[in-house]
Amino acid sequence: MRTVDIIQRKRDGEELSSEEIQFLINAYTQDQIPDYQMSAFLMATYFSGMTDNEVTVLCNTMLGSGAVIDLSSVSGVKVDKHSTGGVGDKTSLIAAPLAAAAGAMVPMISGRALGHTGGTLDKLESIPGFRTTLTVDEFREQLRMYNLAFMGATPEVAPADAKLYALRDATATVESIPLVASSIMSKKIAEGVDSLVLDVKVGAGAFMKRQVDARRLAQMMVSIGRRADKRVVALITDMNQPLGFAVGNALEVMEVSQTLQNAGPTDLTRLSLELAARMIFLGRITMTLDEARELAQKLLLDGSGYRKFKEVIKAQGGDPNVLDRFDLLPNATGVREIASPRAGYISAIDAELIGKAAALIGAGRDTKEDAIDPAVGVILEVKTGMKVDAGSVLCRIYHTSEDRLEDAAELIEDSFRLSKEPPEDRELILEVVS
Repeated sequence: MRTVDIIQRKRDGEELSSEEIQFLINAYTQDQIPDYQMSAFLMATYFSGMTDNEVTVLCNTMLGSGAVIDLSSVSGVKVDKHSTGGVGDKTSLIAAPLAAAAGAMVPMISGRALGHTGGTLDKLESIPGFRTTLTVDEFREQLRMYNLAFMGATPEVAPADAKLYALRDATATVESIPLVASSIMSKKIAEGVDSLVLDVKVGAGAFMKRQVDARRLAQMMVSIGRRADKRVVALITDMNQPLGFAVGNALEVMEVSQTLQNAGPTDLTRLSLELAARMIFLGRITMTLDEARELAQKLLLDGSGYRKFKEVIKAQGGDPNVLDRFDLLPNATGVREIASPRAGYISAIDAELIGKAAALIGAGRDTKEDAIDPAVGVILEVKTGMKVDAGSVLCRIYHTSEDRLEDAAELIEDSFRLSKEPPEDRELILEVVS
């Protein structure tokens, strides 16, 4: 079997056999195929796509390249939540504690920021002392004690995916729907979860710009999960403007604290509650989804989710007092205000430009090796649909250095669109795929 023949068949839009996919992925993982050939295959896949059967084989092959975490010793249904990446998306830090407070077992193996999208691990590591490098044994024990644990991926889990993802990022093939679906699901199944709630972002600040592509991705991941005997539901949610008001790691932790105390932004609260309810329902804590929604709301209002997050922060070496005293978190040394050039209605806030601006001043990464400044970021003062006066503050940039600050400010200024009439309302949760 020759690699070049497999590349050619995929280039020409043919369906690959299971043996061909397994050969390709296993050989590349073992350094028997050079990057330039795998790059050619990834680009061929980007343009030609894959059938559902090909995607399932690809996912299973990446899954089989490493170990599957055994959580059978932890009682209860294990349920996780995953987002395809957005700007200001800190729902994992809200929905997971709420679901855990309800009694669900929530093992969360999370990722880091790349480009304009935020990463859960980076947000958590902005909390002084918080440790995300747990061993699998520590991960299991914390699940038993608190129903919730956060950690980064280990080298043993789906190593083929880790190697392929780095190459996808360098070859502009990250957005390929079959490659995204197999990447996400191979890692999630390797966690040992029974159920999974997916938040598939669509819009300016998401990898999927069109709803039809987001739907196809959601359907593909749900199908992979069903074939693996997992219960999976996907919400397709709007990412045209940032979620909440805060963009940047420590700033987002502050907003998480406010939201868990029922004082957060409306959009962030609503989506977090719905994701938590789906986790509670799939975790078999309630008999119906409506009961799960009621329970999630109750746990938010009585502070149970807030207290659960504090417990987990302490258990993983962090200072839980940061949720009460924001001065204990990394804080920026400078603030730059962006004012509205004229009066009108906010018709759009380009989430991708906001995310890129935050990354420019240190809140994100251009490469995986880049260091993140946890203190910096952007706080919006307005949302789409709000009326503003000329000279009123649209947002504030929190920075620790003036390097690239002007470039960031220009991006942010370009991200706001003004109109004479209010824009039409846009739904936050666009579809549910199950």
